[in-house]
Amino acid sequence: MIASAAEKPTACLALADGTLFYGRGFGAVGETQAELCFNTAMTGYQEIMTDPSYAGQVVTFTFPHIGNVGVNPEDDETADPVAAGMVVKWDPSEPSNWRAAERLTDWLTKRGRIGIGGIDTRRLTRAIRQQGAPHVALMHAPDGVFDIEALVEKARAFKGLEGVDLAREVTCAQSYRWDELRWQWPEGYTKRTGPGHKVVAIDYGAKRNILRCLSSAGCDVTVLPATATYDDVIAYQPDGLFLSNGPGDPAATGEYAVPMIRDVIDKTDIPVFGICLGHQMLALALGAKTIKMNHGHHGANHPVKDLETGKVEITSMNHGFTVDSQTLPDGVIETHVSLFDGSNCGIRMKDRPVFSVQYHPEASPGPQDSYYLFERFSTAISDK
Repeated sequence: MIASAAEKPTACLALADGTLFYGRGFGAVGETQAELCFNTAMTGYQEIMTDPSYAGQVVTFTFPHIGNVGVNPEDDETADPVAAGMVVKWDPSEPSNWRAAERLTDWLTKRGRIGIGGIDTRRLTRAIRQQGAPHVALMHAPDGVFDIEALVEKARAFKGLEGVDLAREVTCAQSYRWDELRWQWPEGYTKRTGPGHKVVAIDYGAKRNILRCLSSAGCDVTVLPATATYDDVIAYQPDGLFLSNGPGDPAATGEYAVPMIRDVIDKTDIPVFGICLGHQMLALALGAKTIKMNHGHHGANHPVKDLETGKVEITSMNHGFTVDSQTLPDGVIETHVSLFDGSNCGIRMKDRPVFSVQYHPEASPGPQDSYYLFERFSTAISDK
């Protein structure tokens, strides 16, 4: 089955089942293999492409206006794009925004990321929902010459994300301090001054805006690599431990991350807060299990219910694995659930300031309904 662009195609997206989508290529020339997901956010394509949680994935954007505000250095969530590529309905337009410093197409070219436009993204999204996140090969060839058989074989050869530890690939190489605050008009990003709670943040693929939110909530943040041990963490004499977002299979990352988290919980009384992969790492450390989702949650409009207050928050999400709430042990409470499918979105220990959420309270992109969680973490440190 083939979906063809009206003009001569210069890019091709091949699914492992043999389905082909032809379109117009932009960004880097070449090919890549990855898992395919879709994101429903109406803003923040640059933040999405630079979110380390998208390692090993090509992102289908369901919103058609991509590229219209350009790109700028302030909106990068990490130094370079991490997502393997992007699929869009309309070709990226010329930027029209006072903050734009560069065209999306040029930005992708310089950073080696492939894009394909002119795609029926509704049809592609339905395929993802029906099949689960498929394995794909994406190729941009300006001459329009494609070896279709080879592309399909490469899609089928992609091993997928189950059992794969990607946190090691996106984590920092060495520790560093973070003092930048959240963006404010008209100053933009400013620096935190004065004393703060000493927090060690474990970088499984941390977004910059998470670190900004911690800093804005009164934390003096030191970031450590994903492989940090208990001794590495305690050497900083932290008042709290933060576990970041990140890509890949949590069970694989947990092989080295879980022992450190268990030691911190068992040997200290400091508060612990986790987001996304950090949430899954905490759940594993407490004795729960994680499972692969059909197509995951990726967007900025996901309703989540706080089971303890009854409040519904609109949240930003990006995850393909989830905590199996049926495996939560005694002493661990499920605090939040998705109103889309009932999957777990938050946990806490009954008698300790140890908690985590599956969604992204830092937004970027997305609503800021859940920023209070950073303040809750800071308050827990103050009350300790």
